[in-house]
Amino acid sequence: MVVGAAAFAPAQVAKTSVATNMAFEEELGAQAPLGCWDPLGLLLNGADQERFDRLRYVEIKHGRICQLAFLGQ
Repeated sequence: MVVGAAAFAPAQVAKTSVATNMAFEEELGAQAPLGCWDPLGLLLNGADQERFDRLRYVEIKHGRICQLAFLGQ
């Protein structure tokens, strides 16, 4: 009976921090709990301000293209 009760005990989950320790946490659009949100890790490995600005420019450009495509123009 003890073995069966262990199946319903909460599992131990490792605590990990969601916030990243990056130099771009003070940029426009960074939010308090996450900081600079980079789920794909494109800004890891020593990204500089030029790379950050390029990725931001491309993201805005693609967003505007998607908005126009949605409208059918």
